Amino acid sequence: MDDFELTSGLIYLNHAAVSPWPKRTVEAVQAFAVENGSMGSSHYPQWLEIEMRLRERLSRLVGIGCADDISLLKNTSEGLSVVAHGLPWKSGENVVTSNQEFPSNTMVWESLKYDGVSTRKAALDSATTPEDALFDAVDGETRLISISSVQFGTGLRMDLERIGSFCRSRGILFCVDGIQSLGALIMDGQAISPDFVVADGHKWMLAPEGCALLYTNPNVRDRLQLRQFGWHMREFPFEFEADPSSGENSGCCQQDQNWTIAGSGRRFEPGSPNMLGIHALEASLSLLEDLGMDQVESRVLERTRFLMKQVERLPAYTLVTASEQMRQSGIVTFQIKENSSGCLFNYLKDKGVECAVRSGGIRLSPHYYTPMEQLEEVVKWLAEYP
Repeated sequence: MDDFELTSGLIYLNHAAVSPWPKRTVEAVQAFAVENGSMGSSHYPQWLEIEMRLRERLSRLVGIGCADDISLLKNTSEGLSVVAHGLPWKSGENVVTSNQEFPSNTMVWESLKYDGVSTRKAALDSATTPEDALFDAVDGETRLISISSVQFGTGLRMDLERIGSFCRSRGILFCVDGIQSLGALIMDGQAISPDFVVADGHKWMLAPEGCALLYTNPNVRDRLQLRQFGWHMREFPFEFEADPSSGENSGCCQQDQNWTIAGSGRRFEPGSPNMLGIHALEASLSLLEDLGMDQVESRVLERTRFLMKQVERLPAYTLVTASEQMRQSGIVTFQIKENSSGCLFNYLKDKGVECAVRSGGIRLSPHYYTPMEQLEEVVKWLAEYP
């Protein structure tokens, strides 16, 4: 808890929505603002070093590749759009996703209907396992499977390694929306072998909105057609007069292209970077790395397992979140049997509990630092609820 300075009386259980910032992130943003106010961009080379550190931290968090495989974008939706509208589709092909996805991971694929591409939403409870439900929706025209690592409403944790193996064996592209797990759970990208991973930093990564990652497998990166263009995506972005790789010199009447697209993930970053967001996300990830993701995951799961166990003991509630250990995440969702979830939500809000209504129930999402005493207090209030 020393890493955070939350308002007294607030019990923050809504990290699956927008997280509070750690103290070091607040300090990084304040320092960056003061520096800009007093010196402008005088220290831009140092800013670029922080940007590179962030790419390195993100590649370690995803567990695959290197800094060159990371693109820094605005949000998850932009990353998904880069993939969806970059791939060369054929009419009649389809994308498989699920019926529990956040709208970002359905709308972008549904927008491909104008290219003759259909979207199939597998009902995750329609087969023996959620993964089997996805596989049952696949046919010979399936080009890509896109799934959230953890479902935002139910907290269902997907077996990404199994899905990745299935996709590789059939030549299907694999896209992971990791926003509900990165920063809370360990991702073994080497074992999963995804083609694409997208996630914004404002949830479990404990950073502001507006700075996100897109991981692209270098073996498929150049399959994505570029839809946006700007100075920053060039191989030599700071050679403003001419790109050395082109062998051309700029001139007032020159018509030929004198720039080369970056081979790295920076090719998807057309314009000036969000340096404020970069400083903030880098600071937040430094905290998670200092603790170690094994410790972060252990503490997150300790808290959600405690909540699940206690909720199951209360006869007034039904657990929505799957109780199997391999399915557990940072999210616990439950329904009240004899009353509305909206009334229970208001009751908890009045007690100072920050939570959400999802999947017809109350969603609680503690992070590693959430005091166990606060969770015990919430359980007590649930037991006392009329």
